Amino acid sequence: MQRRTFLTASLAAATALPACANAPANSSRPAYKPADALARSAPAANRLVEEAGLGGRVGFVVADARTGEVLETYNPIRPLPPASSAKALTALYALETLGADHRFVTRLIATGPVSGGRVNGDLVLVGGGDPALDTDGLHDLAVAARAAGITSVSGRFLVADGALPVFERIDRSQPEYVGYNPAVGGLNLNFNRVHFQWQRAGSSYGIDMDARTDRFRPAVTSSRMQIADRSLPVYTYARDGDVDAWTVARGQLGGSGSRWLPVRNPALYAGDVMRTMLRSNGIVVDAARHVGSVPSGTEVARVQSAPLDRIARNMLRFSTNLTAEVLGLSASQARGQSVRTLNASADAMSAWLQERTGARKPDFDDHSGLNGTTRITAADMVTALTARGAAPRLRPVMRELTIEGDVRIPVQAKTGTLNFVSALVGYFQARGGRELAFATFCADVDRRNRLTLAQRERPEGGIAWGRRARSLQFDLIERWERVHT
Repeated sequence: MQRRTFLTASLAAATALPACANAPANSSRPAYKPADALARSAPAANRLVEEAGLGGRVGFVVADARTGEVLETYNPIRPLPPASSAKALTALYALETLGADHRFVTRLIATGPVSGGRVNGDLVLVGGGDPALDTDGLHDLAVAARAAGITSVSGRFLVADGALPVFERIDRSQPEYVGYNPAVGGLNLNFNRVHFQWQRAGSSYGIDMDARTDRFRPAVTSSRMQIADRSLPVYTYARDGDVDAWTVARGQLGGSGSRWLPVRNPALYAGDVMRTMLRSNGIVVDAARHVGSVPSGTEVARVQSAPLDRIARNMLRFSTNLTAEVLGLSASQARGQSVRTLNASADAMSAWLQERTGARKPDFDDHSGLNGTTRITAADMVTALTARGAAPRLRPVMRELTIEGDVRIPVQAKTGTLNFVSALVGYFQARGGRELAFATFCADVDRRNRLTLAQRERPEGGIAWGRRARSLQFDLIERWERVHT
């Protein structure tokens, strides 16, 4: 009997009952409710994709996080840029290679004996690649040196950054002045960014360039700024010997403001600030000089980073590109791979991912996802997330998001955003307790490639496109939470 016929017959029977008839105390038959009623109430995935109106391509995969069973797909094997969601795999790469307890060490060594508080030789700042080293850490190092009895240095003050190769920027296609595209090397201070601040004073401006933290604001000489009488471009950059030389357009400054700018010569930037920290503790040294290899000597002070799992957690929470590149380079180097270029190290991570998880065609060009040429499929991303041992390492360090809908859905995830690229990958629990892993990639690569360099920081339509992409990703999670119980 068809559903419509059944309803018509039931209504006819009801009208035939006497008006004084009472309703039965108990239903003779329970009302039928389809087992998949909740799933039926969820909007279809392809409808959600169409309504988002993103253009370009969308690909997703959702799977059982425990078994890896694929439950639903849409363009699952189309390679798409993952943006910063690539950092989730970089975190896994580093945690499995270096260990969750790994710590980066920054040291001061003396090349000669210390007698009467005097270093009879050179004092050397030796970087260990710490991606989270800040001005506070250099101050602590200077305090430790003074506590070790050092009061003066007869020789030079040197900085050695050979723990990792040095790259002036992560991605050459980015605007020169964006702070999220700094240099990378064996000495990394304040994420290799310098703080530029300006304040109008009559017809001129007061300018500061410093290496600030909450505790300290040491001025720097390794970066300088000049105001130029123009409207555009906003910033220009040039290398003047060992100095990062910037200019800024007067017409863009307004009354006051500040911005973090990238550092291109990180070793001398760290040496510049370390010299100030030593001087504030009564140890006077000459301006820092760079050396590639570490001279032989005796360690007189050291500071250690937080353990790697905490560094990875902060990387995924704040999406710091420098941290991702350092972790990826350090892991590749620990595996005996060539790290002469970021691309070579990223290729090593791609090969590791294939061997480790069975992913088919991951193609990383860096470890942060900043380079828009990196490609991975949603299927490969989920294969990695559901590989044996991956979830226990990744879920605790991923960012916690909460989707507010019919029910609250806590999600452990990593987002990714570039111009006209949006990604969301991670884990959540569906109704009934089923653990799911997912990856959703949205990308209008053609629209992205049409942008000029000047348009890349704030492209027209970019914010609205990103909001629609993120809304689609959240809508899909709400669908999966209902359907795959």
